[in-house]
Amino acid sequence: MTSRTARPGGAPEGRCLQALTWRRLESPGTEHFELWESAEGPLLTGTAVLVGEGLPLLVRYTVACDPDWHTREARLVLHQGGTRRTLVLQVDDHQRWWRDGRELPELRGCVDVDLSVTPSTNTLPIRRLGLEPGQGRDVTAAWVRLPDLSLERLEQRYTRLSSTRYRYQSAGGAFVAEVDTDALGLITHYPDGWERVATSDG
Repeated sequence: MTSRTARPGGAPEGRCLQALTWRRLESPGTEHFELWESAEGPLLTGTAVLVGEGLPLLVRYTVACDPDWHTREARLVLHQGGTRRTLVLQVDDHQRWWRDGRELPELRGCVDVDLSVTPSTNTLPIRRLGLEPGQGRDVTAAWVRLPDLSLERLEQRYTRLSSTRYRYQSAGGAFVAEVDTDALGLITHYPDGWERVATSDG
């Protein structure tokens, strides 16, 4: 497998469809995000500045997808308290996941990556599924938790409630949120999570 993403924080190739800023609602934090279009598929890039376990936390990430919004690669660089950690995930055509070159059998069959540090990865299933209002679908994601960069298989369900609103459920319905999106499927409001405060077209 070969990488097609820019390094987190670097300039990707292609056309920027939208840039925006999210504000974190549950604790101090903000994110600058960009959605890029390329011949190989969508590319998500973000830089988040947060507080994690009482310490300042800086995260830069890129997520590369194929043209149908299947995750193909995710790269994260995390800075916290003078410590720098990295994570590289790659996914092959058989939905086998690899971390830094080592296969992760427990994630086999996962379609999406879900980064706990950002609402951007909710866009992946929203765009891929193409649900009509009233329709719902179950998906399985590789959940990346921060700040330890641990990985977990997470069952999720998305139900489209209207043209711009979705119900998100995970862990068998233990967690439920109704999120608002724009025409590109990007989150505008995630209750108790994130809120968009600025946006611009690329």
